[in-house]
Amino acid sequence: VLHQLKTNDGSPFPTRLKQARTRLGLSQKQLGIMAGMDKFVASARMNQYERGVHTPDFKTVVALSGVLKVPTAFLFCIEDELAEKILNWSVSG
Repeated sequence: VLHQLKTNDGSPFPTRLKQARTRLGLSQKQLGIMAGMDKFVASARMNQYERGVHTPDFKTVVALSGVLKVPTAFLFCIEDELAEKILNWSVSG
């Protein structure tokens, strides 16, 4: 019997990614292209990340956090209050 991976394991990543992207007013496609993805797959790939269908590899996470101007810690922060503090710290630091 084959077991499929759960589409979203409860990771805060999809929510935080969308939060950071909309904060900058970028489309999914724009973000994907700016992070180095091929323009033909950027939109679909980013949509899958934001829906929790797929999770990017670490290199992609680092590229996304760079484009979004947020620490990688923000993208994986479970607690909303702490995520806000991380965001504020990165803006002031």
